[in-house]
Amino acid sequence: MKRIIQFHISKGDKYYTAEGVDLPVVTQGKTLDELAVNIQEAVDLHLEGENPADFDIAPNPSVLMNFELPQIHA
Repeated sequence: MKRIIQFHISKGDKYYTAEGVDLPVVTQGKTLDELAVNIQEAVDLHLEGENPADFDIAPNPSVLMNFELPQIHA
């Protein structure tokens, strides 16, 4: 069972977007702080009334946010 729920973070023109790797959850925020709050809320809502084990997720999981940087040209 997974103890960490992963999210892939990217930056658009105005918003940061988070796409769940382990859950079908997508959210956005104007700042990374706002995005972190929105991710927590989205995960809580997605798992509300559900058994996390049905998603192969351990109780009280952590969230890991991976941020994609623009390509670097060396």
